[in-house]
Amino acid sequence: MPPLSGTAPDSEAAEGNERRFVDVLTATAAVLSLFLAMDMLRMFGSVQLLGSLISLETHYFFALLGLLLPLVFLNFRRFPLLDGLLATVVAGVCVYFFVQAEHILDEGWEFGAPQTATLLSILLWILLLEAVRRAAGWSLFFIAAAFSVLPLVTEYLPGPLAGLPSTLEETAAYHALSIESIFGLPFRAFANLVVGFLLFGIALQFTGGGAFFLNLAFALLGHVRGGPAKVAIFSSGLMGSMSGSVVTNVLTTGQLTIPAMKKVGVPAPVAGGVEACASTGGVLLPPIMGSTAFVMATFLEISYYQIALAAALPALLYFGGLFLQIDAAAARDGLTGVPREELPSVRAVMKDGWHYLGAFGLLVFLLLVMQREAVAPYLATAALLVLNQMTPAHRWTLSQAGDFLVATGRLLVELLAILAGVGLIVGALSVTGLSGTLVNDLLFIAGDSLWLLLGMGALTSFVLGIGMTVTAAYIFLAVILAPALVGGGLDAIGVHLFILYWGMLSFITPPVALGAYAAASIAGASPIQTGFAAMKLGSIIYFIPFIFVLDTSLLLQGSMVDILLGLARAALGIWLIVAGLQGYLQGVGVIRQPLIRMGLSVFGLAVSFSFLVF
Repeated sequence: MPPLSGTAPDSEAAEGNERRFVDVLTATAAVLSLFLAMDMLRMFGSVQLLGSLISLETHYFFALLGLLLPLVFLNFRRFPLLDGLLATVVAGVCVYFFVQAEHILDEGWEFGAPQTATLLSILLWILLLEAVRRAAGWSLFFIAAAFSVLPLVTEYLPGPLAGLPSTLEETAAYHALSIESIFGLPFRAFANLVVGFLLFGIALQFTGGGAFFLNLAFALLGHVRGGPAKVAIFSSGLMGSMSGSVVTNVLTTGQLTIPAMKKVGVPAPVAGGVEACASTGGVLLPPIMGSTAFVMATFLEISYYQIALAAALPALLYFGGLFLQIDAAAARDGLTGVPREELPSVRAVMKDGWHYLGAFGLLVFLLLVMQREAVAPYLATAALLVLNQMTPAHRWTLSQAGDFLVATGRLLVELLAILAGVGLIVGALSVTGLSGTLVNDLLFIAGDSLWLLLGMGALTSFVLGIGMTVTAAYIFLAVILAPALVGGGLDAIGVHLFILYWGMLSFITPPVALGAYAAASIAGASPIQTGFAAMKLGSIIYFIPFIFVLDTSLLLQGSMVDILLGLARAALGIWLIVAGLQGYLQGVGVIRQPLIRMGLSVFGLAVSFSFLVF
């Protein structure tokens, strides 16, 4: 019996050693990936330091894939020995293709690869799907797997799904070796833009930026009526913009905002709903908008700052509507704020964390003024880390720096697997020619009805948003749906923002409402009740996309007079809709009559869409 007493500790020690080994590999991969990305941008001089080794863009892509994809199997472990074998095989395949990159380009292997390359392409295809399953779950796995094999069966499918057939060998080579599938637009956006912004978001989180913005919001807004709920809008919206993950943001900032809301009398489902709505809106809020905006800029072949400017007014209208909902509910129910003596002072908060605003300001300046979106996050991160080390209260130890690198590596690993997997969908639609025929089919079904086309687009975006991540759903829709809407005569930026907004709605709309359900777990409320509370609070988001896709003045297009009139019209409409929903009109007071409330909301909608008539 004595040997059994040491079994558990020995097992725990072995598992701990394995975890530390994987963490070291992950941190190392993060450092090498960041170095590669910065070297490709020539941030270390006028020429690339690795120019002799990485002479082609595909060299860079295979190197990045080889560094990060194997770690999916190690960070999302099932069976240690098998996972180690799979990671080694993926790394070996990527090394082979890295070495052969010039031959792949010069000899057109994506259309006819040698036997060895073909077999390795099949292997990479299969292992990537497994990596997607581990990183993103079964939903995206099934969607990516089904679409990736479409070229093999498309000749047997009916009508709209019938396309150009390919053999297994041709399909595998196209997926692995072309720049239209695994290395398509999603992967290229990740490699060239997204990596830097992920780095900045994690640096802000690990240096205490989240706590700073939360404290600043409490100092500024905590004392007003419904103060903690308004704090959630400010802090969760800002941090959601940087993280790009609704659920993650809810589970972090919500730990502080939701209890604070409940403390001043906000019902638990409403408190959870506020946090879910604020975190959802963060992905729509410039200057960062998660990672999706950079993929959008790549699709549209325009500068990121153009996306950020176009997205500014719609995001402000959404958050303004959310603010009005909270203020009206607080006034109606007599909810107060937090006593000033329990809140931090603005001066103390700014003294402790001024450097966060400095780094954030530098990022905005580089993005919107200098228009250096590729290098902006790296420079802003460098400034943030230097200032952080100069601040004794926040200075990192070596252990904390290591944790930062591990977290950076894990996020890069997860997102690379997801975007490479979505690339399989894009590649399959490209090689079969379906990306064009499906667009024509949608236009044919809609006929001359723009509203029917928009309704189909909204419903499709919402449904896909249920089973896929925000970025994955957006990419799929950008390939299939966006060209049809643009072909219907709508503005391209407005269309892409439209499908992004409707893809986000599943986070606050039952029966799925993942953001609301995550908030409900913190609030101790019914998930369904929290979902419906979030749906009511975030109701403005359901029609804002229809306004800006039809009235491009809200995308800052047109004369200043047009823009101001469009903004005033939308703001007045939102104010009236909120009054009807919450039963309170600022300046008038509580409104209890159902017919008057309904009339206010209907009139608000009419005002918002009055540009269609006048």
